Amino acid sequence: MKAEILVRRGVLAIAFAGLLAGGVYAQSPDPSAQQQDIKDDKKDIRNDKKDLAKDRADRNADQRDINHDRRDLNKDRVDRNADQRDINHDKTQLARDDKKYGVNSTQAQADRKDLHADRVDRNKDQRDINHDRRDLSKDRVDRNRDQRDINHDKRDLSKDRIDRNQDQKDINRDKKGLHKDRKDLRQDRRGHK
Repeated sequence: MKAEILVRRGVLAIAFAGLLAGGVYAQSPDPSAQQQDIKDDKKDIRNDKKDLAKDRADRNADQRDINHDRRDLNKDRVDRNADQRDINHDKTQLARDDKKYGVNSTQAQADRKDLHADRVDRNKDQRDINHDRRDLSKDRVDRNRDQRDINHDKRDLSKDRIDRNQDQKDINRDKKGLHKDRKDLRQDRRGHK
């Protein structure tokens, strides 16, 4: 009877040890796969950092373009306003010369030429202003798009770091669990001898 009990206990101990060992290996994924996950996460982080740097460079270039276009726009407005003052001055001069010398006088004809040239300059400056405004608007769109890319890359970088940290925690937890299960298995083997 004692032999039968010993055999049963031995069989139960082996079965229990097998279950523990099987549970440990079923519970923890392949460590090399987890290490590969961490490597992939690190690679993603490096790529995200590169993308982030490129997007920042693009955004900064767009900001410089915006500043340049603003300066051009301001210069063109100054030119246009000066031309408008010239036009107003020439109109006044033409009216005086028409009154003083007559409509077909040499002075009146010269004033009309000046007035025409000033209007041409003013219209050219207005076209430049319109062009600079369009450029400024496009540059703002580009800058805003680049800023959105930067924000997106930052989110990706943060997610990749979280993934990497979680993978490392999983590895550490699995290592502790595996170590504990092996220790328990050794104790069970010693206790059943």
